[in-house]
Amino acid sequence: MEKGGQMNISFGMIFSVILVIVFLTVAFYAIRTFLKMQENVSIGIFLEDLQEDVNNLWHAEGSQEREYSLPSKIRYICFVDNTQEPQGRYQSFFEDVSFAAQSTNNLAFYPLRSSDIESVEIKNINLESIISQGNPYCIENVKGEVKLTLIKGISEALVRIE
Repeated sequence: MEKGGQMNISFGMIFSVILVIVFLTVAFYAIRTFLKMQENVSIGIFLEDLQEDVNNLWHAEGSQEREYSLPSKIRYICFVDNTQEPQGRYQSFFEDVSFAAQSTNNLAFYPLRSSDIESVEIKNINLESIISQGNPYCIENVKGEVKLTLIKGISEALVRIE
């Protein structure tokens, strides 16, 4: 007697479906890992290029306008001095970026946890001059691009960033 609606699925078919699911899961995980790695590389290149440009200008004088690429989930880069009080337009960011920029770090990414690297120290910059415009002094990341002007006058010892 035949029963209606009964399906016969072989062990091989069930095993194949399970393998397809496992392969898709591993593929999505690998793609996500590579995208995260690409973001971290982009941030590392930004930090390396910025420090190199600051160092080059620190040994000379003048000004240069530079454009740097960053992942768009980082909305702002913020220069912050934890020893000073918050002030200015971005003072609402102070708690987050000062938490991220612990110890001697003076550059933080906002929003917090938008990257694996939350803060770093950029050497040879005149932080007092930079934060005179606001502490933290934040620059917006517009469509993955951050524009900075690096300035060092003949009588200045450190580089200013605007």
